[in-house]
Amino acid sequence: MIDNAIIKIKSGKGGDGRVSFLHEKYRPNAGPDGGDGGRGGSVIFLADENMHTLRDFRSKANLDAQDGEMGKKNNMFGKDGEDLIVHIPVGTLVYEIRRGQEVLVGDFHTHNQQMIMSKGGNGGKGNFRFRSSTNQIPTQFTYGGAAIEKEIRLEIKLVADCGIIGLPNAGKSTFINRITKAAAKIGNYPFTTLEPNLGVCIYNNRKLVFADIPGLIEGASIGRGLGDEFLRHVERNKVLVHLIDPTFDPVANGLLGEFDANVLSQNALSNYKIIRKELEDYKSKYQSLIEKQEIVVINKIDITEVRENLEAIKGNFEALGLKVFGISAFTGEGTEELLDEVYKVVEATPPIQFEKKNPIRIINIQDLKNKRFIFNISDIDETKSNTAAL
Repeated sequence: MIDNAIIKIKSGKGGDGRVSFLHEKYRPNAGPDGGDGGRGGSVIFLADENMHTLRDFRSKANLDAQDGEMGKKNNMFGKDGEDLIVHIPVGTLVYEIRRGQEVLVGDFHTHNQQMIMSKGGNGGKGNFRFRSSTNQIPTQFTYGGAAIEKEIRLEIKLVADCGIIGLPNAGKSTFINRITKAAAKIGNYPFTTLEPNLGVCIYNNRKLVFADIPGLIEGASIGRGLGDEFLRHVERNKVLVHLIDPTFDPVANGLLGEFDANVLSQNALSNYKIIRKELEDYKSKYQSLIEKQEIVVINKIDITEVRENLEAIKGNFEALGLKVFGISAFTGEGTEELLDEVYKVVEATPPIQFEKKNPIRIINIQDLKNKRFIFNISDIDETKSNTAAL
């Protein structure tokens, strides 16, 4: 999953004001008629729930809006430049890179949320604007506002009602495929899922978004197995469904040698504690991952030994005050009862407090009110710099 990208954006330059005079029969100096320049196009970011990666930005890293046109004769405005609408996935954080440091300028957590990231330059004033009783042949005009160029880093952190976590091969992708139409890749081997998957579950006329987080391993919080890359996608999930395969031995990275009640119970609890430790160690900008509402699920009850020893497996967790559900992601058994609980917990859980936009703002000259650069047409010379007066 391509969930990081660095791009450059540039708004459109405002069109310059025109210096022009009417030329009518018997009136060679009929007065100024230079029009104003058009506004430059802005670069606008728009959150789109139909996008899930930043793959498009790897091939097109420079995004430019259209410049405004120069003012025209007969006091006609130049054409405004078209705004550039940039679609980004819901859950994208936008950082502006300023002097080597990143400043958060946008957090797109809602579909159709939009924000102007680079404002187009204002159009310059034509000489028609400078006519007066004492200046009937004005040659003054103003240039259009400059284009604004920015270096931007985009980062996705999935926004979902419920994140499905667990060790590799716990059945997370099978589960999300069962309750949604995510079509996540599944296989009978660890690390089948190499990127997060999103799916929408509609159950009893209620809608929830689930995120299938790739399998975590011991040391994930410090980057082992790309775990820190996956864990940041858990940050903005309201509730966690912790899926456990009691037959999977993380030490041997395969099936347990024995399937008796005691071994299955101890292994399930050990698997649970491994993931909880990684949640605790991960440094989140939001609520601590360990504090999130959690639903513990024992998977693979379609296996005879797991079904027969389910109550013993649950006993270890219930001793810790945890309510446990037993399901088979493969056959769908037990999923309805689990979904009832998930919906109940999600509705009772307060919404995520998203990151606040950094209050720092850069003011450009075209943003200043009652200020303008005024140029005289006679001052424009390729061999010398233009003079300007405020």
